[in-house]
Amino acid sequence: MIAGIIFIVAGILIAAYPQLLSIIVAAFLIMMGITLATMSYHFKKVKKDFDNPFMDFFTRY
Repeated sequence: MIAGIIFIVAGILIAAYPQLLSIIVAAFLIMMGITLATMSYHFKKVKKDFDNPFMDFFTRY
């Protein structure tokens, strides 16, 4: 219920102030980039510490 209300309010705010959409999308993309970079660093570090074929399959590149 709370999530629905938040989505409705966010929709109204985006309709009233369209520049909010670009800020939300930009923040989302920045956070996704930071998350992927952090995960990549962590997986490469784990791969060095453990010789595990499971990790090698997911962290080939």
